[in-house]
Amino acid sequence: MTFSIVAYDSQDKAWGIAVASKFPAVGAVVPWVRAGAGAVAAQSFANTSYGPRGLDLMAQGASAQDALNQLLQNDPERELRQFGFVDTQGRAATFTGTGCFPWAGGLTGDGYACQGNVLAGEQVVKELENGFRTSSGDLPSRLLSALLAGDRAGGDRRGRQSAAIYVAKADAGYSGFNDRWIDYRVDDHIDPVPHLIDLVEMHRLYFGKSDEGQHVELTGKTLARMTVILKQENYLKDSLTFKDAFYAFIGNENFEERADPNGKWIDAPVLEFLLNKFKS
Repeated sequence: MTFSIVAYDSQDKAWGIAVASKFPAVGAVVPWVRAGAGAVAAQSFANTSYGPRGLDLMAQGASAQDALNQLLQNDPERELRQFGFVDTQGRAATFTGTGCFPWAGGLTGDGYACQGNVLAGEQVVKELENGFRTSSGDLPSRLLSALLAGDRAGGDRRGRQSAAIYVAKADAGYSGFNDRWIDYRVDDHIDPVPHLIDLVEMHRLYFGKSDEGQHVELTGKTLARMTVILKQENYLKDSLTFKDAFYAFIGNENFEERADPNGKWIDAPVLEFLLNKFKS
């Protein structure tokens, strides 16, 4: 009882899925993604074993369609299920069993598969596709545009409850130690898709990267305004230097990756956020 899109970005070498449903914590069931393997959406009486098994098959070179066919072959309840697969090369496949509750169906295109069941109508998957194809930006942005378009086209006909996005890219996780680029869930909310979009925007603020052109030197008026904040929030006190106080402040605000630990510069988007937050 869900709608989803799985997709591949050949430029970024990233794979992802966005999903929403009138079902609690849909992100704990449907999305399966692995860099260098692909993405799988497992929904409608979901057999979650299709996720890791499908990714293993695609990582070994199977196409999305071949991997899906192989798993369906030995599933006696396949007609109750729905899946979307996208492989290492962006080839896509979707399957909707005859026992899925209407409206149910899916479609595929170059690098993506859209599918859903218990939907307000066929327009939901069409808008999923249109939202993805007409949007710009990186893969997470396009997946969220697609999900919002499907949601506003009626989405799950029973209502709204949860949404999730999971995007994998080699070494794109926190500090480069894994492939979990974007992994956010809204498990129970009256309007989960916009809230999910807000969470990803928050992620970009805290973990995004700015080039050197967006580094603002902590000198002059900027240094003075930051000094006011550090005093106001009781960081710059006793015999602490600005450098030490700034380091403690940035760590407490979780912006270690977006500012110089020696207090020489800060990324422009983070500076704007902090000035607004602390009204300096």
